Amino acid sequence: MANPIATIEMENGGKIVMELFPDVAPQSVRNFVTLAQSGFYDGLIFHRVISGFMIQGGCPEGTGMGGPGYCIKGEFKLNGVDNNVSHKRGVVSMARAQSPNSGGSQFFIMHADGEFLDGQYAAFGQVIEGMEVVDAIAAVKTDGADRPQEEQKIKSITVDTQGKTYMPPEKLKDPYGRF
Repeated sequence: MANPIATIEMENGGKIVMELFPDVAPQSVRNFVTLAQSGFYDGLIFHRVISGFMIQGGCPEGTGMGGPGYCIKGEFKLNGVDNNVSHKRGVVSMARAQSPNSGGSQFFIMHADGEFLDGQYAAFGQVIEGMEVVDAIAAVKTDGADRPQEEQKIKSITVDTQGKTYMPPEKLKDPYGRF
């Protein structure tokens, strides 16, 4: 069966189309699909943008500190999961805090190769169309905290599951006691 295809539609009309990899990172994909289908990402921003590295979004607070109220297992080698997707340009991965199981709703898209992240972050997809939109977001002026001076707002994220049903992820308690 074909992999799910997620489309990020930006407020400015730009579209980023991503193939998700449920065979590599099933919890991350189930989580992303569930959040997207619930409208969680609608209206959120890419709050952290570092040209030549990555763009990060999915924080409900827009600060990098928020999440969906739970965490998921970090699906990467350092956490005992064999995830062989390298963090090359266009790869989509789960953001997290220091704890391996602290990812929730935040994700990042690689603007350039960053193999030093391999084995430490849960790569779960790849941009297949719209890297020019990622490039445009990465090119915006940012402040000292890597926050875009002009909001880069997600209008919606939709997912074509190719006829497959994705259950919600296994939810873990936040290792930092935030929720």
